[in-house]
Amino acid sequence: MKHIDYQTAGVCARLISFDLKDDNTITNLVFTGGCNGNLKAISKLLEGTKAEDAIRILKGNTCGPRSTSCADQLSKALAEAIEQN
Repeated sequence: MKHIDYQTAGVCARLISFDLKDDNTITNLVFTGGCNGNLKAISKLLEGTKAEDAIRILKGNTCGPRSTSCADQLSKALAEAIEQN
């Protein structure tokens, strides 16, 4: 299992922390900052999900006029974590 702390860019959340099991299953997902209720919901929905599935669903999601979102930043964090394996 690997623990990841990902510094975000261009969004309200400042940090995304999660554990990635050896089979790329997401656990213990926590956002620091951002829209608390929405990000808690995302964390609950993705608990036990394969990182590849989450990336496919969340990649490219935007927030208002921004070209990214907390969900998109999570997809980038997951992709980087998978690459490092």
